[in-house]
Amino acid sequence: MSAFDQAAGLRQWAGTQHDPEPPRAGTAEASPPPRTLVVVGLPGTSPDQARRVMTLLEHWAAQGQRWVSDPARWRVVPLAITSPHLPVLLTQQSRWALWVGSDPDAFRRAFAVLSRLHERQGPRRLLAVHAPELPRRGLLNNLRQAAWRCLGIDLLVMAP
Repeated sequence: MSAFDQAAGLRQWAGTQHDPEPPRAGTAEASPPPRTLVVVGLPGTSPDQARRVMTLLEHWAAQGQRWVSDPARWRVVPLAITSPHLPVLLTQQSRWALWVGSDPDAFRRAFAVLSRLHERQGPRRLLAVHAPELPRRGLLNNLRQAAWRCLGIDLLVMAP
C-alpha cells in the first residue's frame, strides 16, 4: 500500500469519527474553577475593597500580564490581618496579596501588616497589589527589600 493510499484511508477514517459533545454552559467542564486571591492590608473587607483588586487584575490583563489570564476567573477575598480564619486559610489557599496604598503613610501600614503576618506564621510570598500608577522605584522597592531583609517575606512587585 502506498503512502498516498494510507493518507486517504486515514482521512476517510477521521471523517467518520465524531468529536465529543462540547461542554454545556453551566457545567463544571465549561469553565475552570476560580482562582482565589486572599488580600490583606485593604482598608476594609467589604465587596468594594475586593472590587479595587479586581480592577487592578483587569488592568494587568489589559497590559499583557499573561499570568492573570481572564480576570473574571479570580475570586478576591479581603481578609483582616486579625481574622481568626487566617490559620485555616493558610492551609487552604496558595495565592496571597498585600494591598499597598499610595498615600504618605502607605509604607508604615504595609510593613505593619507584613510584620503581623510574620508573627502569625503567615504566607512567605505575597503579590503587591497597588494603584497602577505607583512606580516600582521608591515605596514598592523599599517595601520589597524591607520585607525580605527583616521578615524573610518575598513580596512580588508587578509595577514597571
